[in-house]
Amino acid sequence: MKKVIFVLAPLVVVGLVWYLFLKPYDYLVTFEARTFPGTINQSIKLWNSTLEDAQIVNQEGLTHLEQTIKFSDSTYSYEWEITPVTDSTSKVKVYIKDLDHSLQNKIAIPFYNTDFEKRTISTVKDFNEKLNEHIGLFRVKVIGTSQLPATYCAYVSVKTDQFGKAKGMMYNYPLLNSILANNGIELNGRPFIEVRQWNKETDSIRYDFCYPIIKSDSLPQHPDLKYREFNTRTALKAIYNGNYITSDRAWYALMDYANKNDLEISGLPVEVFHNNPNMGGDALKWKAEIYMPLKDMDD
Repeated sequence: MKKVIFVLAPLVVVGLVWYLFLKPYDYLVTFEARTFPGTINQSIKLWNSTLEDAQIVNQEGLTHLEQTIKFSDSTYSYEWEITPVTDSTSKVKVYIKDLDHSLQNKIAIPFYNTDFEKRTISTVKDFNEKLNEHIGLFRVKVIGTSQLPATYCAYVSVKTDQFGKAKGMMYNYPLLNSILANNGIELNGRPFIEVRQWNKETDSIRYDFCYPIIKSDSLPQHPDLKYREFNTRTALKAIYNGNYITSDRAWYALMDYANKNDLEISGLPVEVFHNNPNMGGDALKWKAEIYMPLKDMDD
């Protein structure tokens, strides 16, 4: 018995020291989500923007975010780790720490249902509910490799964040329509955007909002309107149904597909729109073709 105690005692002490002083979190919440990591990443950021005294303090790729949320008496650190499980599901682990009362929580949690636990579970549950609501508002189907046709186009350049992408399109629809229609320019396909820059850390983008047209010698001039060739390219293709505000969810689906199939992509998507968002209607009936050009085939 003395030998057993002699062996176990140091292990217990080491375990207690690790648990109380070295363990980097106070509480862990795990759940599965019926979507891919990019959608969860964007949903966390959108949810964060709706909270008081909350901010994203660090991001490593799409699968690791660190967030702080201030409550009345404490600041909580939420560390989100997102792991893809299948093509349509991900596992989410949330490591939570009370930056002001960590030791007290670690002592109390094994014995009591603490206010820290209740608040933590309620907060993560609130996010999960909003995530599931969001997942029900769109559909993405990856088709595979396809070809983007060449065309000549009139376009305007827009700088915004991902969430403001559709607003930029809606703002410029009247400009493109009026100038081209009033000057008898013949359209040659559906409007599309080509993303020219994408900062995945800040979610900022620059894109060209393009109308395919028949090239002519007398094109109307406007300070915001430009013209150029759009060259053909091989790309991964997906079909997106839903509000164009969140059509970038298909970008992440295509990135996941490329990663799992060892395909090198440009990371700069093209979206072709079948509906005019200014007309409203059931967003799930809106359709967009989303393309992610392949580097090894066209570059």
